[in-house]
This record gives sequence, structure tokens and C-alpha cells, in this order.
Amino acid sequence: MARLGENRYGKSRVRLSRITRHGDHHEFNEWTVQVLLQGDFETCFTKADNSKILPTDTMKNTVYYVARESKAASIEEFAKELGDYLLSNNPQVAKVSVEVAEKSWERMTVDGSSEPTTFRLRGPELQTVAAAREKDGAWSVISGVDGLTILKTTKSAFTGYIKDKLTTLKPATDRIFGTCATVTWDYASTAPDYAGVRARIIAALLREFAAHHSMSAQHTLFDMGKAALDAAPEIASITLTMPNLHHLLADLSPFGQENPNHIFVPIDEPHGSIEATVER
Repeated sequence: MARLGENRYGKSRVRLSRITRHGDHHEFNEWTVQVLLQGDFETCFTKADNSKILPTDTMKNTVYYVARESKAASIEEFAKELGDYLLSNNPQVAKVSVEVAEKSWERMTVDGSSEPTTFRLRGPELQTVAAAREKDGAWSVISGVDGLTILKTTKSAFTGYIKDKLTTLKPATDRIFGTCATVTWDYASTAPDYAGVRARIIAALLREFAAHHSMSAQHTLFDMGKAALDAAPEIASITLTMPNLHHLLADLSPFGQENPNHIFVPIDEPHGSIEATVER
């Protein structure tokens, strides 16, 4: 006999752009939103009864409706507004999960002056949030950044590792260290300044990566996480996933050339994969 297990449904990849007009400048945001609902939906699966289904197209429209009314200054605040609206207007929904990814648009600087209404995309990274709440519960919010692509050309080494009969890797005392990091953090504070916390964490991560004398990706990951905890007492822990995107020294000896750490071959497959959570 079959029975229905855990289930949820919703709308994914709802895209929207928002202009907030101030007197002398504009703010611009570009978001991709996912909404997932859990609740009293068993009969729609088992009895072909659609009477409790909120159409996913309606969810899409709800994203735009709430965004139009929203005063949220951060994706975290917007995710909670959207989730609260869906819970309060749908008694059959027991839990809502909202994920938002924001592109990193920033105001353009031209001839040393900030352009009030012109923007450029800063980089490939996305600001992220995953927020969830049960109908009578508190919000769980996990913020982050995805695709934080950074590289340093020195202050990175890798020596002293295990060597067995299959080891071909040569020790390196001055190598390129590149990564495309995914970072998430959760909060110890119930009502933090999300935008301020995010800015401090990212600044701390970048500052530590640049200054750090790395003996391995693991070594740098931990110290970056520690720096983020120090910069943001509002968070409880931070998780970093840092693929080691290799740049291999090109062999120019067949051409009669030396290669004193000058020409490299960048590869992203296969790559090392390092991840860890740093906690207080």
C-alpha cells in the first residue's frame, strides 16, 4: 500500500528588477526568487482534489505584488515579507520557504564621480538568502554569497603532504591560489542589520584572503571564517565551500624556454573541493 511522504511545491526562478527612486539617485536590484509551500496538500496528490492548491502562477504574481509594496532594504527582509504574506493568506499552508539570489549591481563611477542612475555588474557572485518559517514559528534565515571568485598570485604554498606511490604533485612554495567560493552564515541575533552584516562579512573574507599567507586551502578557509566571525558578532557560524581552481605551470622546455612561475594553464576540472563550517 502506498502513502504520501513529505512533500512541497512552489515556483522557481521568478525574476524581477526593482528601481527605488530617491530625490537625487536611484537604487537598482535584480532578484531571482523561489517559493516552496508545505501543508495540507495530501488530497491533491491522492484524490485529484485541487481545492487547496494555490497555483504556482499565483505565487509568481504574489512575488511581484509583495515587491511592489515592500520597503525592504535587503533580500532577507523581502524574503520574510513574502513568506509572511503567503502564510497569513493561505490557512492550508503550514510552512513556507523562500530563497532569493541578488545580482551584484553597483553604481557606476565615471571620471571620479558616482553616477546616480547608472549601474554596472560588479562580478559573477550572487548575494543569497534561504528563509523558512512554520506558521506559528520564528524565521530561520541563512544568508550567503555564491560564486565569490577571487585569486592571489603569491603568498600561497602547499608542502608537507602525504606522498605515496601514486603522488605526482610537486611541492609548491609560491603558487597561484584561485577559488569560486560559496559562503553561507546563520544568525545568533534575531533581528540583525542584514545588509550591514553582509557588508562586514564579505569585507572580512576578502581582506583575510588577500593578507593570508596560505599553507593550504584548508588553512586559508579556516582563517577566513574566523575573520568573518570576528567582524560580525551577530552570526553564529559560517560555512565556506572553496574549490581550489588550479593554475598549472606550463612546460616550456620543449621550446627551449625557462618558465620561472610566469606562464600557467588554468583548469577548473578536476579541482580540489574544500568545505568546512567555522563556529563560535
